Amino acid sequence: MMPNPVVFVMAAISVAALGLPGDAFAQNPSPGGWLNPQWEKPPITDANRKPAPRRSLAGMWGPAAGPGAGTQAGGVQAKPNNGRPENQLPYTPFGLELYKSHKSLEGADSVLPGQDNDPRNLCEPLGIPRYNHYNVRLTQIFQDEYKVAMLFQYDNRWRIIWTDGRQLPRVVDGGVQIGDELRESRFFGYSVGRWVDDYTFEVQTVGTMPEDRVWLDSTGRPVSDQVRVTETFRRVDYDTLIWSESIEDPKMYSKPWETMRLPMRLHDPRTDVMEYYCSPVEQDNYNKVLGNPSRSR
Repeated sequence: MMPNPVVFVMAAISVAALGLPGDAFAQNPSPGGWLNPQWEKPPITDANRKPAPRRSLAGMWGPAAGPGAGTQAGGVQAKPNNGRPENQLPYTPFGLELYKSHKSLEGADSVLPGQDNDPRNLCEPLGIPRYNHYNVRLTQIFQDEYKVAMLFQYDNRWRIIWTDGRQLPRVVDGGVQIGDELRESRFFGYSVGRWVDDYTFEVQTVGTMPEDRVWLDSTGRPVSDQVRVTETFRRVDYDTLIWSESIEDPKMYSKPWETMRLPMRLHDPRTDVMEYYCSPVEQDNYNKVLGNPSRSR
């Protein structure tokens, strides 16, 4: 894997998760109340399993297998870009052509630093669905009777999923149609969610940014503004959430396919969340100090 030239500046901030009882966790705060993430967690067994609350995703969640499980540097979690036949994607001719034009720092067709054209390395917002596939660490979920809010650790970004019964907008050229109104494309698109049952929450997202602004993952796979992203959040017990995603993008792929099935574990709501963001200044400093490694070859 090629080194990532984007330098991320990290500093501690406190972001408290709401909606969870303070005595739900046995861990005591460190002096001053600043808790580090506890990635080494005991497995869930019949002896320690607690029932999931009804129709609730609220809490601070991290990949059950540790922070590395959410990195997805080699491509989306369910289909890593490693050249294996079982992970080949059903590209349309245009999708394959666009993929070949992308120069990524990770994956089977990676290039040297300085030769890439990943919009991430310009500190552009990643958009949906790529935020689900890029360094997923501590993700906080809040909800009320009208909406669910997800707070991503990377780049301190958040998204809203509406649960008040509104209809998903209709995708049209250049954006979406809501009634008689034409609305713009958005990095996070337009998301609506519904409870399939008391423990399963389904989300549909449309109206995302066009293919010249965003990628699907860090290996250069494409995604367009015609995509429909379907996510399922299955709360299997109090401490476990299964986050699944599939995409349908007729402009890029000849059929829908599953991109992710990521088990998540509940963390102490008092855990301190580190800032983790892309800085153009730090990127420029990196380039000045290290330059382009390919030039010395």
